[in-house]
Amino acid sequence: MVNTALLVCFLLMCLPFAAQSASTSQSLDDKSKGEMVYIAGGSYRPFFKDVTDSLVVGPFLLDRYAVTNSQYYLFTLKNPKWSKKNIKPVFSDGNYLRQMNSLSMNDLADVPVTNVSWFSARAYCKSLGKRLPSLDEWEYVARASDDKVNGQDDPEYRQQILEWYSRPANELLPNVKDTPANYWGVHGMHGIVWELVNDFNTALVTGESRGDSQLEQSLFCGSGSVSSVDPGDYAAFMRYALRSSYQATYTMRSLGFRCAKDVN
Repeated sequence: MVNTALLVCFLLMCLPFAAQSASTSQSLDDKSKGEMVYIAGGSYRPFFKDVTDSLVVGPFLLDRYAVTNSQYYLFTLKNPKWSKKNIKPVFSDGNYLRQMNSLSMNDLADVPVTNVSWFSARAYCKSLGKRLPSLDEWEYVARASDDKVNGQDDPEYRQQILEWYSRPANELLPNVKDTPANYWGVHGMHGIVWELVNDFNTALVTGESRGDSQLEQSLFCGSGSVSSVDPGDYAAFMRYALRSSYQATYTMRSLGFRCAKDVN
């Protein structure tokens, strides 16, 4: 038997870092066109048991690919306050855009941007009239396999995700267009980089306001499986553990993002 909580803690130290079928008139080909993908509304069961009912996720748009270094570099040219040289410590730690010193832009242009903070990722999305996806939106889309809205019940698909997550981060990430697409036509949701969500700091809310301010990652690692809907979903444990320990100024070489947008 695998000790779920220990596996989560171990992998987080080593790594550098259920949706229902939704009806829509769009074909898969239509959903995959353009820079953003239409995600039909639906519902899914959240990871922790304290939410007893399925949550409804409304329709929204999501970037087909993770934001790349070249896209983010153009953003810094237009918004110099978010450049590596000018960013203030209140918005990021000292590793901000560190990768741009180690490789040429030719090598980095089309790979996911990393070493960005929540503040800077949110500013990037806002500059385009977009926003970071919510935790529920991201998890809803992430449950899709290559041919199903919900691939969570497929043992092979779940094992594939876990194997992706257990690999050390590569020094050079793949181009975003070379990453696999899921049912929605969204590329690279797993196994490439971790991705920021807007409400990352709600990952471990207990419902008891007097206790929420004292939540610690050690408590999660020791007893997280007790309150989970599916104790065998190790990959989800890893995502929630990462979010619970994250702060908005942190940057990581395996943490990137993509943007979302409301459907008007």
